[in-house]
Amino acid sequence: MVLLGAALPGSAGAAGGPAERRALQGLRLRYGSARQAGLVERHLEAVADAARRFLGPSPEHPYYAGAVVLAGRGRTVALHRAMGDAVRYADYDGRTDRPREFPAAERIAVAEDTVFDLASLTKLFTSVLAVQQMERGRLDLEARVDRYLPEFTGGGKERITVRQLLTHTSGLRSWAPFYHESTREGRLRLLWSVQPQETPGSVYRYSDLNLIALQLLLERITGRTLDTLLHDEITAPLGMHRTRYNPPLSWRRITAATEVQRPPWSGVDRGLVWGAVHDENAYALGGVAGHAGIFGTAWDLAVLARALLDGGAYAGKRILRPASVELLFTDFNTAFPGHDHGLGFELYQHWYMGAMATPQSAGHTGFTGTSLVLDPSTDSFLILLGNSVHPVRTWRAGSAPRVAAGNAFARAVPVRTRHGGAAWFSGMTPGGSGTLTLPPVTPSGDGARLRCAVWWDTVPGEGSLTLEASADGVAWTPVPFTTVRTTGGSPEEWPGGTVGGWSGRIWHRLEASLAAWAGREVRVRFRHTATGRYVGRGVYLDVLRISERAGAPLFAEDRPQDAARIEAAGWTRSAD
Repeated sequence: MVLLGAALPGSAGAAGGPAERRALQGLRLRYGSARQAGLVERHLEAVADAARRFLGPSPEHPYYAGAVVLAGRGRTVALHRAMGDAVRYADYDGRTDRPREFPAAERIAVAEDTVFDLASLTKLFTSVLAVQQMERGRLDLEARVDRYLPEFTGGGKERITVRQLLTHTSGLRSWAPFYHESTREGRLRLLWSVQPQETPGSVYRYSDLNLIALQLLLERITGRTLDTLLHDEITAPLGMHRTRYNPPLSWRRITAATEVQRPPWSGVDRGLVWGAVHDENAYALGGVAGHAGIFGTAWDLAVLARALLDGGAYAGKRILRPASVELLFTDFNTAFPGHDHGLGFELYQHWYMGAMATPQSAGHTGFTGTSLVLDPSTDSFLILLGNSVHPVRTWRAGSAPRVAAGNAFARAVPVRTRHGGAAWFSGMTPGGSGTLTLPPVTPSGDGARLRCAVWWDTVPGEGSLTLEASADGVAWTPVPFTTVRTTGGSPEEWPGGTVGGWSGRIWHRLEASLAAWAGREVRVRFRHTATGRYVGRGVYLDVLRISERAGAPLFAEDRPQDAARIEAAGWTRSAD
């Protein structure tokens, strides 16, 4: 049984820590400048530019009709922009792939406070509600689900645990057509009849059924419906007044429209969906479901983000203990590499987080075009809400706007050198590569060493930094090196001369022996590669130096004549 009575060691929101004290003092989010947020303004503006590009052909149709992007760090919301149309298309003809647009006078532009169907971001709220019940002793993370839902049995379902629901390791299939059933009883029978496709705990498969089952469990143990739980336990305490299930008719004009739903692309024939839940199963369940159905605004999501980054409290109101928040952000899926998952929250996913992805980053996406990313390592958050299924889901694929916005925002969080000046930067171009080559030197003995400062963040397995040496500038061989964090710790060995992944947003001291080149001329270079579709924050190098045990350095970057002889291909000087 997981105990939630105290903060876990190292928790960013640990009891009594700065984040929790700030949250409990009643401090709220505020608008401010990029500088006030500790961000670089020109790169922050690129976040809005990146989102805006997808209002056009992406590559043929617009990715979304409209969007809101919000980004902040600490308590400062430094970017909040609305773009495009919340309501643009009145109908869609699947035979010709042509929409019918509303007349210009009847379209509704997106505003900063436009309400969006959050789709699967709903899963985060359901997960928070579940962890609240764990805190209160009503729910055990490792208990079998049938302990609370005796009907949840058959075909191996009785082996599924609460944790497996929250981490999508139950073995259940991805979905079931609840909208084919005409009664609630029929929909429940469908869920009770579903059997795991694999042994629970043996596979990762994202499944809406996990969160639908969790909804029923929560309603059973609390005696309250999920919409009531959402209001009483999350949105009312945090002041999220524009977040709810089944928005009233009075909200329709401030709500983004979603899809023109007709078979065969939709399971139901509803025409233009506007002001009601898009997800067919959530619609069949009365608009209140554990996997989808919540509507909300970017600002309200920022409030939730701030509460979680501050250990579970916002403006003096607590919804979770710090230890509970830590569980949301702890990877329970180490047995399934690439599918890092906390309780409800996805972790370290470059496919939609872009360069914001770190082992500490948490978030989720929604089918309608929504996403939320939290990065505790930089105390930052990014929200992108789009109506990307308007007029039809087939007009878009993938997460290109999310990745583009995530890359731009990651660049807006500066990397500073100790001396405050510029360093060599590899860039963040997907599929890019480059070399930084030092001028030739001739070590006289076995004490020659290369030293520098290095900072890196690359996609594991798809990006790296390699140190190489050559006698002729044509054939290059890797040079082993060690790194040690500038914050302290033991040296790490890199015998293959290559480092990659995430360095913890900390500068490291790199040191490499050039003893093998004693008495011979040698050139040394750093080679950066990014081979995949996604990139990390990149690589920085600073204070490059080659020296021996005695005498003047053979090369020192701070000597102008040496710096002028560095050959940079794909690397640039950057102060941030």
